[in-house]
Amino acid sequence: MPKLKTRKAAAKRYKITSSGNFLRRHAFKCHLLMKKSNKQKRKLSQKICVNEKDIKSIKLMLPY
Repeated sequence: MPKLKTRKAAAKRYKITSSGNFLRRHAFKCHLLMKKSNKQKRKLSQKICVNEKDIKSIKLMLPY
């Protein structure tokens, strides 16, 4: 039986927690930052948990 390969793009984007959840970055923090408030940019810098509906597909991409 061949080994499953890890999707390298997913490995760069998601980090697994000890409880089995996945952390991801917020979107909209790359450019056009002049018009965004400091509060908004600070909130976008924080990591958040992935939605429950997406966890199944992420686990397939990150088998190990």
